[in-house]
Amino acid sequence: MVDFAGWDMPVQYASIIAEHKAVRTTAGLFDVSHMGEVDVVGADAEAFLSRLVTNEVSSLYPGRVLYTPMCRPDGGVVDDLLVYQREPSRYFLCLNASNTAKDLAWMREQASGFADLTLTDRSEDYALLAVQGPTAEKIVQTLTGAKLPILRYYHFQEGTVAGVHCLISRTGYTGEPGFELYHAAADAPALATALLEAGTPHGLQLAGLGARDSLRLEAGYPLYGHELNEDLSPVAAGLGWTVKLQKPGGFIGRDALAAEKQDPARRRVVYFRTGTAASCEREPLSWTKRAPRWERCSGHALSDAR
Repeated sequence: MVDFAGWDMPVQYASIIAEHKAVRTTAGLFDVSHMGEVDVVGADAEAFLSRLVTNEVSSLYPGRVLYTPMCRPDGGVVDDLLVYQREPSRYFLCLNASNTAKDLAWMREQASGFADLTLTDRSEDYALLAVQGPTAEKIVQTLTGAKLPILRYYHFQEGTVAGVHCLISRTGYTGEPGFELYHAAADAPALATALLEAGTPHGLQLAGLGARDSLRLEAGYPLYGHELNEDLSPVAAGLGWTVKLQKPGGFIGRDALAAEKQDPARRRVVYFRTGTAASCEREPLSWTKRAPRWERCSGHALSDAR
């Protein structure tokens, strides 16, 4: 167990490699209840969020999820987060645990001028369990009447899983299919027990922080504080597809990110397969005097098939 953003978190249950391979071949169960949750409600919610984040909030509709960075005026990243639209004036955000307090302070500061808007920290109310891997759908489907096969990637629905009311989200952080289940914190032990009982015949294993990090690195997903931070913009991190420079009204950091996109000497995060262990370190590499400045992120593929 280690301290992570004030939470006692397991690095591993059996071994990082065993848990990593289970997610790639069968399924893993992650307790990610440390993540932050915020409700954004009101007639001005869409306009506020569109100004706050770089991606296109107006593309959302009820049941749709959006991944997006949230930037400072200089293009540095405050956090990367998920935006869920429950209704046109009712949104739900999932934040990185270590950034929750900072994010809320930043959002409240930016909320000035939006009259019909309420921000509510719901982090203490929710627990979050993630079932990830090729057999995830089969496992969760045994416990719910929701029609999981028709739930598309980055979509969600409300339903019950093992009798527990959940926001069932077809999202994840491993590069495998799966679900993230938001539910009342008091229901977490019962839901986890039910998932393990249903999943064990399908190869489900508990998985900790170590496997979560190695899986996301192997999949090429950035982790805030490493490949993405207040000094590494979404453009540098390879997330230019989330930066919608043409969206009406602009957004915080737009001008800085537009200039960075045009800079041939801008920094870039690059993923390598190298070494004998999963690791990530950044260091500047000088290729030529005119070449871009690169930040090296090194990682090792732990899965035999990848």
